[in-house]
Amino acid sequence: MLKSNILKLALFATGLSGIVAEYILGTLATYLLGNSVLQWTMIISVMMFSMGLGSRFTKHLSGNLLVKFIIIEFALSLFVSYTSVLSYTTAAFSEYAGFVIYALSIIIGIFIGMEIPIVIRLNDEFESLHINVSSVIEKDYYGSLLGGVFFAFIGLPYLGLTYTPFVLGMVNLIIAIMLMIMLKDGLSISNRKILNISSIAMVLIITIGAYFAQPIILFGEQRKYKDVIVYQEQSKYQKIVITQWKNDYWLYLNGNHQLSSLDELMYHEPIVHPIMKLAKHPQNILVMGGGDGCAVREILKYSSVKNITLVDLDPAMTELGMNNEILRNMNKSAFHDSKVTIINQDGYKYLDTVNEYYDVIIIDLPDPRTVELGRLYSYEFYRLCNKHLRQNGLLVTQAGSPYFATNAFNCIDKTIAEADFSTLAIHNHIITLGEWGWVIGAKNISKENLLIEAKSLNFDDIQTEWINNEAMQMMTSFGKNIYPGKRDSVRINKIHDPVLYKYYLDGNWDLY
Repeated sequence: MLKSNILKLALFATGLSGIVAEYILGTLATYLLGNSVLQWTMIISVMMFSMGLGSRFTKHLSGNLLVKFIIIEFALSLFVSYTSVLSYTTAAFSEYAGFVIYALSIIIGIFIGMEIPIVIRLNDEFESLHINVSSVIEKDYYGSLLGGVFFAFIGLPYLGLTYTPFVLGMVNLIIAIMLMIMLKDGLSISNRKILNISSIAMVLIITIGAYFAQPIILFGEQRKYKDVIVYQEQSKYQKIVITQWKNDYWLYLNGNHQLSSLDELMYHEPIVHPIMKLAKHPQNILVMGGGDGCAVREILKYSSVKNITLVDLDPAMTELGMNNEILRNMNKSAFHDSKVTIINQDGYKYLDTVNEYYDVIIIDLPDPRTVELGRLYSYEFYRLCNKHLRQNGLLVTQAGSPYFATNAFNCIDKTIAEADFSTLAIHNHIITLGEWGWVIGAKNISKENLLIEAKSLNFDDIQTEWINNEAMQMMTSFGKNIYPGKRDSVRINKIHDPVLYKYYLDGNWDLY
């Protein structure tokens, strides 16, 4: 019975490490290749298929299955440990990181798939078939649950993609060593010697890998950016990187450029000042996203403002905006103003549960490149915004590039209009981003009057670096439509019909 329990414990542990290996590879694929829905779907599908192949391969195995199972555990510990190191190293020197990630998915999937059939056959002498099969598979599934909890709450937020793979690799290695010790009667003397030497070698390889992992991954990370990395953090939700070139800084989230100190005012002045001026006397402001604090910096220039509520999902980002010297200098310590309240919560959930009303809602979120982000650009989300705006309230959202992602830009405009807003699209050229755009939505101003009022805005009483009335003439003008017929075919973005992220990914980004 002791031997049977040891085998089941081994499968529990490998179930844990197997599921976390899937999550690591899915996260790596998303970060290095983009498109989270596609990558997670394909990684898990490929690994499940590979597990089927591994299960099929075991029918050809015979002889001492215990030795083979231990060898499989050794192999898993090695490949799982080096997933991040291999992926980042490949990404640093070539464009074939995707090939490596999917190759690792296949290899690891095959080894995982071989485990259950082998353990069932090893356990066959201890339990009858119906008990054997159910109890073995049961332990594997229980391990998968614990693995998911570990990855979500410990692995990714605290160990990151650097050390989580090595922890899992060590789990597999410990299981293999435990089997060697507890079931040594099933091993010949020669097999014991070979496995003992192999286990020592594996401990050294994994330990050395863990020791050098951070500089290797940092090197691979650095190769992704043209400038030197001065800060990086893997939070529970995203990879945060700040780079420096001369005296300016760039902020990246999951490898995607968010802002630069070189020209961030060309983004933050247009997203804040037109809508604040249109609101006449704004007092209660809601900012969705904007964890860097620069939008709040601009809002605080208005003496009428009494309260600013900033809702950002990631506490690591708002902590950075509050205390990181680089961002704090950039946002003029905006988060330390007594008017500002920071809430770390999903924006949709916040609006769905809060009982507050606002004069202005500023939506400063990352681009809608995923289904998850697209939810905060949906018809249902904009209807919630409408509900929480006062009678003459307005909202503005960043909407990506009107030229590099025209259909996505038009989709956001049409979706806001469908949510019972009059809309006004504006745009500006930002040196580090290219041509960028925003969409303003007004509850009780006609589309025609919204344009007239925007063109007549005066900013002389506000300290700005760039925006003025002349800039508003430019920002509200797009010239002739160079993409005829496309706007009419663009659909509304809804939670049950998430089309926006597809429009965004199908944009002309390769031209930039």
